[in-house]
Amino acid sequence: MPQKIPCEVVALDDHDERVYSLTLRLDSRAPRFAAGQFLHLALDDYKPGDFWPESRVFSIASAPTQRDLLRITYAVKGKFTERMESELRLGARVWVKLPYGEFIVNPESDACLLAGGTGVTAFTAFIDGLSPQSENQTFLFYGARRHDLLIYRPLADEALRRCPNFHATYFAEESAAGTDCVLGRVDLNRVWSSIPNPLATDYYLAGPPQMIRALSDGLRQRGAPAERILIDAWE
Repeated sequence: MPQKIPCEVVALDDHDERVYSLTLRLDSRAPRFAAGQFLHLALDDYKPGDFWPESRVFSIASAPTQRDLLRITYAVKGKFTERMESELRLGARVWVKLPYGEFIVNPESDACLLAGGTGVTAFTAFIDGLSPQSENQTFLFYGARRHDLLIYRPLADEALRRCPNFHATYFAEESAAGTDCVLGRVDLNRVWSSIPNPLATDYYLAGPPQMIRALSDGLRQRGAPAERILIDAWE
């Protein structure tokens, strides 16, 4: 059952372009959750028995083994995240409600993770937990507007060093010169040609709605079975 827990902002990272990461220290340990699940964040105080305040959902970017601290990443889009940007400082008190969601990567089959911007947080806990002994192939295609906004690339690069069956391709819409990023958005032609058996691979999509629509339509046009196209739909 989801639990409502007060917590404190203990780290706040400004990544530029109004993209931020928060680390929250919970007053009590989080309930067990799976990689890919999400939480509700409320800025206003909550008193047990009252109605839950206005909140927004965010993927839990930190590993399920870390239940005293939770990390989320967000871009400022809309009134709620504008409030987060203006009000949240170190020491700020907020409430979380978790866990929720079934956007969980199946470790028993090959997986293609298609991530745009902060949507990558739906995959970070899974990538962090990948085993070097995994026999299934995992392919990450991760894009952002600029290469320095690929916030979780270090985590993916570490998985590349650790896991022989993990593969990553990075995209930057701007400022890709001098990097190993592909210039432009996540490209389905490159995705399709990079996967040995694309019709037998599960596709997980997380990112801006326009990106999700374009990639899911393209996958269906190429014959990917509908049941193998999974979307992080809460956004």
